[in-house]
Amino acid sequence: MGVYIAGRLASTFVVMAIVGLIVFLLLHLAPGSPAAIIAGDNATPAQITAINHQLGLDRPLPVQFLVWAGQVLRGNFGTSIFSGEPVMRLILQRLPATLSLSLVTIAFAGTIAVIGGVLAAWRAGGVLDRILMGVAALGFSVPVFVVGYLLIYLFAITLHWLPVQGYMPLRRGFWPWFSHLILPALSLGLAYLALIARITRASVLEVLAEDYMRTARAKGATPASQLFHHALRNAGVPIATVIGIGVALLISGVVLTETVFNIPGVGRLTVDAITNRDYPIIQGIMVIFAGAYVVVNLLVDLSYSLIDPRIRR
Repeated sequence: MGVYIAGRLASTFVVMAIVGLIVFLLLHLAPGSPAAIIAGDNATPAQITAINHQLGLDRPLPVQFLVWAGQVLRGNFGTSIFSGEPVMRLILQRLPATLSLSLVTIAFAGTIAVIGGVLAAWRAGGVLDRILMGVAALGFSVPVFVVGYLLIYLFAITLHWLPVQGYMPLRRGFWPWFSHLILPALSLGLAYLALIARITRASVLEVLAEDYMRTARAKGATPASQLFHHALRNAGVPIATVIGIGVALLISGVVLTETVFNIPGVGRLTVDAITNRDYPIIQGIMVIFAGAYVVVNLLVDLSYSLIDPRIRR
């Protein structure tokens, strides 16, 4: 197990290096320049050239990449072109809101999806199965921002049950914090829920047809024991896999969700940085997102041995 973990950690650095290189090239080779935005619409070519020199953007791309990569290895993601603040400080200021939204979404979508998927498999072809699979299909079909605006109109504007937009830190109290996350988590979690529910249903349905499940029923195991002790545990590996894959949905969905609900998180910071072509912020966020995704998938791989003891052999 130790060799496996070491190998995965080594591959993580390779992945991060490739992601950093791709993000760097995509940003610097795309049309447009932060110098033109800083200088304004009436700037002369000489002024833009001077700003590019001041920012170091006139140096060869390999040199710029090596300088940036060296800073990242030392834990320094650079300084924002527009605000002059360290990129890491800006990300850490926005991180609590994004983590809060992500954790609430995972808890909500994961719990409902797993339970719903198991029950749908237990009553395959029934009313509950059709309702849950219909919701899952809806989750894949409707964009996050459409769901968000519909929820805002219904629960915030029409019924006045929940705040329209914004974010409240947890130190202000649990309910103010949680109430501002309900609608964003519902919007973001619908697609995540749909993905997990469909895989859970398919995996549990396959397990229910196995011989050992018939043996469990013959021994008088209760339906709850059959579903959640025998079936769910043996179907756990593909479910854990899709939960890890679903993190990519969260990463991409957070950007839209925070924009719709005006949440000052990392996703909103990404949108602002892209608008301003603030290279250091965009590069830093993309590397951190990629690192988070790789770490989550590493944890999912390690969880396989806990879910299925046969994998430890």
